[in-house]
This record gives sequence, C-alpha cells and structure tokens, in this order.
Amino acid sequence: MAQSTRDIKRRIRGISSTRQITKAMELVASAKLRKARERLEKSRPYYNTVYENIQQVLKDTKNLNHPYLKARKGDRAVYIVVSADRGLAGGFNSNINRLVEDEIRNKKDKVSLVTVGLKGRDYFKRRGYNVIGEFLHITEEPSFSHAKAIGNLIMDIYEKGEVDKVYIAYTKFITTISQEAKLIRILPNDELKEGQAEKNAIIEFEPSPDEVLDYLIPKYIQSVIYGALIESSCSQQGARRTAMESATDNAEEMIDELQLSYNRARQAAITAEISEIVSGAEALK
Repeated sequence: MAQSTRDIKRRIRGISSTRQITKAMELVASAKLRKARERLEKSRPYYNTVYENIQQVLKDTKNLNHPYLKARKGDRAVYIVVSADRGLAGGFNSNINRLVEDEIRNKKDKVSLVTVGLKGRDYFKRRGYNVIGEFLHITEEPSFSHAKAIGNLIMDIYEKGEVDKVYIAYTKFITTISQEAKLIRILPNDELKEGQAEKNAIIEFEPSPDEVLDYLIPKYIQSVIYGALIESSCSQQGARRTAMESATDNAEEMIDELQLSYNRARQAAITAEISEIVSGAEALK
C-alpha cells in the first residue's frame, strides 16, 4: 500500500508540472491574443473597405476585358493555405487542413499549394501534394509586406497561365472560443464582372481602364490575403488560449482525483498498521 501512495504522489507531481506549463502557455496566449485583436480591429476596416470599394467600382463599370476578370476554361488551381507555425492550438490546424484536403483530394494532379505556416506545409508535403511556395514564421505577426509577397507570387503564376483559379483557405476570428475555417476564390474575379449588369453609375477611367485595373486589382488581391493573415493570426491565439485553458482545467481535475485516491490509500495504510499493532498486542497477552 505504501508503494501505491508513492506512485500516486509521483503522478501528482508530474501532472502538477504539466499544469504549470499549460497555465504559463495560457497566459502567454492571452497576452498575444490581446495584441492580435487590437491589430484585427485596426486592420479589418481597412481591408473590408478596399474589398467593398473595388467590388463596387467593378460592378458599376461595363465592357471591361481585364485578364483578372475573365473566367478560364481549365481546372488547374492553386490554394493558399493559412495555418500556424506551432501546434497546441486545439483543432485550429487540423480544421483548415481538412477543409482544403476535402476540396482537393480528388483532383490532386491539377492542384498546387502555397502554404503559410509550418503545420500546413508539413501536412500537405507528407501526403505528396505539390507545394510550390511556402511562407514560414509569419503567422503570429503578419504584415502587409507578407501579404504583398504572397500576392506577387500568385499573380505571377496566374499571369503566366500556369493556373486557372486561385483560392485562399484561412480561419476567420469570431470570438475567443469560436473560429470558422473558410475557403474563398480570389481569382479570376468573374463574379464581379457578372455583377456589372446592375449599373448604378457611370465611371470613366483615366488614363485607361486597363491601367487603372492593373493598379486596383493587385491591391484587392493583396488586401484579401492580408485580411486572411490577420484573421488567422487572431484565431490562432484564441484557439491556443482555449486549448491551454482546457488542458489546465483537466490537469486540476486529475490532481483533485489523485489527491482523493492518495488520501484513501493513506487512510487504508494507516488502518492496516493500526490493525497490525492491535493484533500484536493481543498476541502478547
């Protein structure tokens, strides 16, 4: 019985050490989440405004024939997958990876990937997918320059005709305990062209429509990517904080249960010792 109490005490010490680690990680994630939410609140109006304004301009304009607005007949696609560089974030990485894999599993030979974050890159490379670009160690504090670099890569291969469609998969931040994995198409933007039938204004481009759109559409693409990076950054910290909080609570529950088991085992050991003493005293009479 003494051996049993020693085993229980050893387990309590081990779980207590784990609890200290998860509690520390929860506090770190909470601090990072506050910063990420501040960045999200400042950035979200910017990229939403850019997106909505460019949509409106294109809807209100007719007879545009820009390459980024034309639907292509091919099925070759590139997916930008925004994951995290680290784990211990609950289902954050697995949700986004499964969302993309479910979409591309049956068209593997026609799909290429641009991964943002170690977890997405490792996941898809292990499964033999064609990763043509990777951006690492930027997921926790992304900047617009990162979005610009990703956008330039995408626009380069799109303009060369190497792909016909471009999608981005990211995690939208809703609340600390709620995030949504999303997949949207960013090229070609033929949906905007289709919306031109409902024309509300007459817009003239100077010096020419092509030159204006050559400037506007890359800004739109970069803004969508930047928005996805910011949303995912905030979602990542929220998911990590929730996961670490849950792990800490579970550790505390396990310690409470083990402490109860320890007290019972110790009580049983004391009772056994008292019984032995009483039996010995009786034998000496």
